[in-house]
Amino acid sequence: VQLVESGGGLVQPGGSLRLSCAASGFTFRRYVMRWYRQAPGKERELVATITSFGSSTTDADSVKGRFTISRDNAKNTVYLQMNSLKPEDTAVYYCHAAGFRGDAYWGQGTPVFVSS
Repeated sequence: VQLVESGGGLVQPGGSLRLSCAASGFTFRRYVMRWYRQAPGKERELVATITSFGSSTTDADSVKGRFTISRDNAKNTVYLQMNSLKPEDTAVYYCHAAGFRGDAYWGQGTPVFVSS
């Protein structure tokens, strides 16, 4: 099983990034996918969730209206579109997969730096 995140990097405040998480080794379409993030010195935080049916929620109040999660089951990939980025969005962003049998997997993370 692999979850490989990409798309992170350095961006100026107000900018946008799209993170991708490519999945392999399991039946992607059956899994609930989530994005988490962990800022330096802080606990890991749930950012957004998308079900196997494509129903999505933005879980972190601080990103509502700015971040959108989506998935492409044909490509086994989940995305996180991040707009109007703020310095406080700086964190390592992790992809997570959860199956109905209780199995779960994490990616290695991709760092996002928001700074001028």
